[in-house]
Amino acid sequence: MRKVKAYNERTLRHEMWRRYAGDEWAAFDALPTAIRQRVAAHAYDAWSVNVMMLWQHYKRLYGRTMRAERALIRYLDYCERLEREAFASRYSETYGTVLPHDAACVSVLR
Repeated sequence: MRKVKAYNERTLRHEMWRRYAGDEWAAFDALPTAIRQRVAAHAYDAWSVNVMMLWQHYKRLYGRTMRAERALIRYLDYCERLEREAFASRYSETYGTVLPHDAACVSVLR
């Protein structure tokens, strides 16, 4: 698979992850319901082709089971935390203050 260039990306994601090319909607539609719901709730675009590749990996490890789904959802949660921490760090470096969401102790709007 080839890497997709960041074309309208305003976050640090292109510095953190590799985005794979493919049909985003077909990949999204092929995911199990619980994973589609988590992808839809992701604070950022979760890149469905990448998630499909991860789902294929987890299916090889655990089979097509609830355990595989929960493991992938936990990994997506972890990735989202990493992205948010990177954004908050860059915000602090750029503006010299804490990210307003962190200062207010609130979550990111989805």
